[in-house]
Amino acid sequence: MSEAATRFVLEPEAARLLSEYGIPYPEHGVAHSADEAVQLAESLGYPVVLKAVSLDVVHKSDVGGVAVGLEDASEVRTAYERMVDQVQAAVPKAQIEGVLVCKQAAEGLEVIVGALDDHTFGPTVMFGLGGVFTEVLKDTTFRVAPLERSDAEEMVEEIQGYPLLSGERGQAAHDLNAVADLLLSVSRMIVDHPEIKELDLNPVRVYEQGVLVLDARLLERVGQAP
Repeated sequence: MSEAATRFVLEPEAARLLSEYGIPYPEHGVAHSADEAVQLAESLGYPVVLKAVSLDVVHKSDVGGVAVGLEDASEVRTAYERMVDQVQAAVPKAQIEGVLVCKQAAEGLEVIVGALDDHTFGPTVMFGLGGVFTEVLKDTTFRVAPLERSDAEEMVEEIQGYPLLSGERGQAAHDLNAVADLLLSVSRMIVDHPEIKELDLNPVRVYEQGVLVLDARLLERVGQAP
């Protein structure tokens, strides 16, 4: 199928699909004005993150479509107005559907989880450390879906960065069971939804208890029923 027959899914829609599989995503709402953004931020509690919601803007941070660490109503209002202006200036034809207001997540070890419909192997799940580890060291591993729990556990253990996750040399141990659960959930999702061509959860924060997906990029085929 050609690239023209695919579309990126808006992040709020992707987050709803994640929730159907029990995949944790920050509390959030979509604002369509600066006033709505402030109201959402007040209800979620500070600090918050703003992200532009637009099918025309895939890499939001490149065009001013992300603002983090907003601590009060004044900062939210200013960030909202600046974001809309910057995105429209960078991508004049972009249709902005709203601005996602998210509760800001606590710091944690970052990993990446992905999935794709491989031409040879079919639905495939990917795991690795996030940030520079993914971009520079290429520290990732793959398995064909559907995964068994043993597959998910092996994926976690075989990356070079496993000692960072497991808490070796005095480091805090992270929740490896939650990471395995996430991989299994992504495996079920891509098997259940053959219309998904690519899924990129990056970054995913891993804590001593639990995980949290901070950003979801979902590419699906158009016109293919689940």
